[in-house]
Amino acid sequence: MSADCAVVPVQPRHWPALADLEHEVYAASGLSEGGELLRARVGSSPSTSFALERHGRLAGYALAFAHRHGHCPELRRHRAPDDGGTRNLHLHDLVVAPAHRRAGLGPRLLAHLTAAARADGFERLSLVAVAGGRRFWSVQGFTVEPEVTPPAAYGPGAVYMSAPVTATAVDPSPQCEVR
Repeated sequence: MSADCAVVPVQPRHWPALADLEHEVYAASGLSEGGELLRARVGSSPSTSFALERHGRLAGYALAFAHRHGHCPELRRHRAPDDGGTRNLHLHDLVVAPAHRRAGLGPRLLAHLTAAARADGFERLSLVAVAGGRRFWSVQGFTVEPEVTPPAAYGPGAVYMSAPVTATAVDPSPQCEVR
């Protein structure tokens, strides 16, 4: 394991940097939701929301929550989960800060989330790939579900994708300490 990389539960100390990172990555495409909404999403599923720290600073995050398979969560609005006992975990955001990309951290964060999903009894992962993210998610084992059309709010080219929890790719390096 690498001492310079850690995946930890999202904590209050992460919020300023997490909200700034979310804004940095999504504002230009009109997809930024803001800190208050992100806090609500994490609050609905803290066991599947993580901060990625590198060299002691926030380098990324993943936010996921139970949500019915085949349905896209509303953007800019959070409702308490009405998942009907779903075994689907929806990955709302997986972000690696631009300065830390191309270091294998996205797949490492996904591997950690997948392990948490498995431990919580989820059988499937879903997401909406935005801003050209389809290729990355395909490499990770996700497939497009063409019968599900994301709302226009997700932006042009957005696609709904999913994968069985057991089928998502796991990149073993770089290893991140889990705390």
